[in-house]
Amino acid sequence: MSSPSPHQRPPAASTVSGGRWQTRRWSLYAPIYDRVAARALRSARRDAIATLDLKAGTRVLLLGGGTGLDLPFLPRDIELEVVDASPAMLRRCRERAEALGFDANVKLGDAMALDFPDGHFDVVIAHLIFAVVPEPQAAFDEALRVLASDGEMSLLDKGLRGQQPAGVIRRLLNPLARLLATNLSVPLDGLLEGHAIQRMEDRDLGPGGLLRHMHLRKI
Repeated sequence: MSSPSPHQRPPAASTVSGGRWQTRRWSLYAPIYDRVAARALRSARRDAIATLDLKAGTRVLLLGGGTGLDLPFLPRDIELEVVDASPAMLRRCRERAEALGFDANVKLGDAMALDFPDGHFDVVIAHLIFAVVPEPQAAFDEALRVLASDGEMSLLDKGLRGQQPAGVIRRLLNPLARLLATNLSVPLDGLLEGHAIQRMEDRDLGPGGLLRHMHLRKI
């Protein structure tokens, strides 16, 4: 693992990505989020995490961990940090982590300004986070910064493939989708440009191939 850098990026002035509405909407969604997302995305989360090499003691960052729907698919003997911008989501995540027997550090944080040194984690799990933050490139850059050399990232999200333009339906739905929760047109391939990354796997997952999974390795 690479040694921490003295030039660690400091946290943003606000630990909440996107301001008040960003936090408020997820606080509103927290009580119903599991009922909406748990079953529909369960297999996609499981299959994405299965690509990772998770051994005892592996340092794992669950970025934008939400209510902890990825937790059931993770081994209990990893060193786990969970970061999310919503206190309401994190309360549910802590409860889930405790119920599942994790000794996890679950804390409030900004995906676009992580409070961790360079190369701190062996694995970063970034599921359904880049499409909801105001600056997906900044969040991806931060995720890669805190990932160790030869470390793995599981990226599972909605978004565009390659240079393809958004289709008519996606363009029509995206303004409302962005207001409510998520950007349907994040250019996922563009996030990787300029970074030393090996693409281990790239496939569609979830109901109707709604989601795209990339298993990445930092070179």
